[in-house]
Amino acid sequence: MTNPSRDALRRKRHERLRLRVSGSAERPRLSVFRSAKFIYAQVIDDQTGRTLAAASSRESGLDGATKVDVARSVGLAIAERARAAGVTAVVLDRGGYQYHGRVRSLAEGAREGGLNL
Repeated sequence: MTNPSRDALRRKRHERLRLRVSGSAERPRLSVFRSAKFIYAQVIDDQTGRTLAAASSRESGLDGATKVDVARSVGLAIAERARAAGVTAVVLDRGGYQYHGRVRSLAEGAREGGLNL
């Protein structure tokens, strides 16, 4: 019998998390995806299925000394873009990742940028 991969286990955790976390028009979902090199964030209204704002570390101008610093700058960028779209409060969807390191830094950056998590 083979052991499931780390990604398969993360996807399973994310599915369980999504049973409880859903975005609405007044409080959309801040979805986080983390790869080995980059981090991505989207503000999603699940009722209409629309992405209201997005930011990632692949964009120019969002850089830092470490990956944690880059995640904080992505959090600030997503907060700025979400506020421009009229969003002030979001629900954090950590994507099956631990609330630790880059995911935590992104959330703190979004809070600094003015989003209510």
